[in-house]
Amino acid sequence: TSSPLAKFVLLAFLLGLTKTAFAKEGAQVTATDINGEKLKELDGHPGIKTKVVDVTKKDQVEALAKEFDHIDVLFNVAGFVHHGSILDCEEADWDFTMNVNVRSMYLMSRAFLPKMLAKKSGNIINMASVASSIKGVVNRCVYSTSKAAVIGLTKSIAADFLEQGIRCNCVCPGTVDTPSLRGRIQAQPNPEQALKDFMARQKTGRMCTAEEVAHLCVYLASDESAYVTGTEHIIDGGWRL
Repeated sequence: TSSPLAKFVLLAFLLGLTKTAFAKEGAQVTATDINGEKLKELDGHPGIKTKVVDVTKKDQVEALAKEFDHIDVLFNVAGFVHHGSILDCEEADWDFTMNVNVRSMYLMSRAFLPKMLAKKSGNIINMASVASSIKGVVNRCVYSTSKAAVIGLTKSIAADFLEQGIRCNCVCPGTVDTPSLRGRIQAQPNPEQALKDFMARQKTGRMCTAEEVAHLCVYLASDESAYVTGTEHIIDGGWRL
């Protein structure tokens, strides 16, 4: 068995410490994002190449796929969190969220699966959430719907290509302390109360850290998880219970 050492990992959208966690394990990482300025933060980092890509655009995804002879791990991370119930969710909100959270994973997986099948080896990791089919969460209507779809997509890919050497799993975090979360908290009418509300639902007394999620992702990318496929890996400190 081995860590992701010598594996080629394609990250579809940046996520906290995950890209550097893969690189530290010896993986050759290509990190994509729609935001070129964000990608510049990785300039000069050993083991990481960057590429500006909008993973919701079919032509850009297909062009990206043509640049690779093969990849070992595809990590679909692109996501958007909409706040509100179904009555707060306009059609444009629905379409945007489903496009970013689900269609991007469909496009990326469909583009890179043939390369994996040609090698009879491949690993797809999708970022889902506990706010999905796992747990009903207040004011997360379209977000939860999209992440439930990600779980369904994950299991479908795993079942369809199990005998061809393909693994597909998803990661389902609870509340993770990230700049994105802090930004959403600050955008609330009462940020202090919003933070208290987030902390009140943490049964462990703290939020999950980005490092903890990164460690789980590295495990799923590694040969240590070779017998693991079609599963949703929950990392929520018991929030769903």
